[in-house]
Amino acid sequence: MVDLKGQYLKIKEEVDKGINEVIENTAFINGPAVKEFQSDLEKYLSVKYVIPCANGTDALQIAMMALDLKPGDELITANFTYVATAEVIGLLGLTPVLVDVYPDTFTIDVAAIEKAITPKTKAIVPVHLYGQCAEMEEIIALAKKHNLYVIEDVAQAIGADYVMKDGSKHKAGTIGTIGCTSFFPSKNLGCYGDGGAIYTNDDELAKKLKMIAHHGQSVQYVHDVLGVNSRLDTIQAAVLKVKLKHLDEYAAARNRAAAHYDKVLANHPKVKIPVRVKNSTHVFHQYTLQLNGVDSPDSYRGKMREYLAERNIPSMIYYPIPLHMQNAYKSDRYKSGDFPVTEKLCASVISLPMHTELDQETLNYITDNVLEFLNKS
Repeated sequence: MVDLKGQYLKIKEEVDKGINEVIENTAFINGPAVKEFQSDLEKYLSVKYVIPCANGTDALQIAMMALDLKPGDELITANFTYVATAEVIGLLGLTPVLVDVYPDTFTIDVAAIEKAITPKTKAIVPVHLYGQCAEMEEIIALAKKHNLYVIEDVAQAIGADYVMKDGSKHKAGTIGTIGCTSFFPSKNLGCYGDGGAIYTNDDELAKKLKMIAHHGQSVQYVHDVLGVNSRLDTIQAAVLKVKLKHLDEYAAARNRAAAHYDKVLANHPKVKIPVRVKNSTHVFHQYTLQLNGVDSPDSYRGKMREYLAERNIPSMIYYPIPLHMQNAYKSDRYKSGDFPVTEKLCASVISLPMHTELDQETLNYITDNVLEFLNKS
């Protein structure tokens, strides 16, 4: 699904130099590369503050801790997402309120958000799934109307642009109160281990986020708030500093691959290609099809994956089980059938290989075999 080795070979000299510099100066924690990467990312995103941390899940947790949320407070998020988004809500004693997503773009349904708002609601956590932004202008308007925070989960969409009705352009993660991202190796901007970051334009909030990520201290051994130990190590920052320079190039390569998939598969009656959010660019962290017009899509999908695997073509299901049906998140407030879109997507989505090193020969091989299966089955 991801060719990290091929990507590394193209930037090997720069990456090796950066890693060697860290080893030579032995500043393994909070070394110069961390501060340099932080500054570079702030400039790239046009955001006032980037706070590096250990991973994307920590980024979400630190963001929620900084907002002084209390046990029982409700946070609304998408049911169709990776578990980390809801996981940290539960870990902090808060209440995850799940809502459905749009059937075409896979992003959180704004009308469903509004229906779910109660006096206990404190924040909306939109997920920029698969590489494009949720409908942020509508979400921000809703948040202002109800005096809510917006915590953007941008783990899959770093580099995507969202254009407001007034023509202003904003990077994913810089529109709401706080943005949270992951630098997991397979992400569009991925390091060679774990890493994450938090973004904000709020001066006071930035101070608190930095404190929480560093044991709740602003001065060494003086702890003003409850914190955690969550740092981006210097070697990972050195890698990210190099890869950030190539991020737009990587997005272009992913879009070329997506354009090929679109062209070949757009009119096939058994699949539905991804639909773009009108006001967002797409950086294609994943290229996800929906099976369409087939009997027992889940069973059909299994056969399709087996067929492709036999021909050395990987595929993945992001995500096979809705959050409300996971044992950890089962609740009396939800039952099977409450989220028809999410439940249908979990039974019918399939993601094809998507990365920066897909050449035309490989893309042709993948789509030839996908078509062969669809046409004969």
